Amino acid sequence: MAHFLMRKLLALVATLLSVSLIVFLALELNIEDVAINVLGPYSAADQRAAWLVEHGYNQPFVWRYLVWLKDFVSGDWGTSVYFRESVIKLLLPNLAQTLTLAGLALLVMVPVALTLGVLAGIRQGSALDRLVSFLSIVTTSIPDFASAVFVSAIFVFWLNWLPGVSSMSEGFSVVQLVLPLMVLCLFGVGYLARITRASMVEVMQAPYIRTARLKGASTSRIVLRHALRNVLIAPVTVIMLYIPWLLSNVIVVEVFFAYKGFGSLLYTASLNHDVYLIEACAMVSAVVVGITKIFSDLAYTWLNPRITLRSLGGGAQ
Repeated sequence: MAHFLMRKLLALVATLLSVSLIVFLALELNIEDVAINVLGPYSAADQRAAWLVEHGYNQPFVWRYLVWLKDFVSGDWGTSVYFRESVIKLLLPNLAQTLTLAGLALLVMVPVALTLGVLAGIRQGSALDRLVSFLSIVTTSIPDFASAVFVSAIFVFWLNWLPGVSSMSEGFSVVQLVLPLMVLCLFGVGYLARITRASMVEVMQAPYIRTARLKGASTSRIVLRHALRNVLIAPVTVIMLYIPWLLSNVIVVEVFFAYKGFGSLLYTASLNHDVYLIEACAMVSAVVVGITKIFSDLAYTWLNPRITLRSLGGGAQ
């Protein structure tokens, strides 16, 4: 286990270094653009030149990258051009807001989707199976921005049950989280339910399941004791992929509902060419994706003992 984690952490570090170099190349290769983004398009040429010298942009690219990497690792992520505030102090509270929203979405989505998928899978061809399959196709066919419009039209303007914004201007409010959670969960529940249903149908046709039936085991016992663990392998993959997906799709939800989180912060930074904030957001996203991959590998070995750490690239156990 220790050897596996060490190799995965080294792979994560290599990935982060690659991402950091790509991000730095994309945003800071042209130093004139950096100066214009920081000082504004109406700044004088001599003013931009003085700023570039003051901040070390007259140094070779490789040296600037190494200095930036050292500062980033040590916690000095620079100052936001748009917000005029330390990037790390600005990013962490917004990231916590997004993690709260994403965590609640997963807490709602996973149990609902797994339950619907399992029930549809053990009743293949039934009315429930057809209903779950139909709703899953519908929800996965609608993009997030359209779902946000639909739920707002129904629950805000038609029924007038829920607020249309989630700015939390008067403090934390569960009611203001309902619509963002609904939009985030609609696609995830439908897709995960379809994957779970397909996996359940396949597992229920396995020889060991037929043997358990012949021995007189009840359906609930077969599902809980024999089938469920193997069924979860495919859904766990989807769940782990859904976590990084949340970081990108949460941008639409947060901007639409005026929710102050990581997504809306990245959106604002992109609109205002906030170089240092964009760099930090990109690196945080890469860390989340890498850590999620490690946890997914560990989950595979727990769900299926035939999948070993050696087969996942962990070497000797």
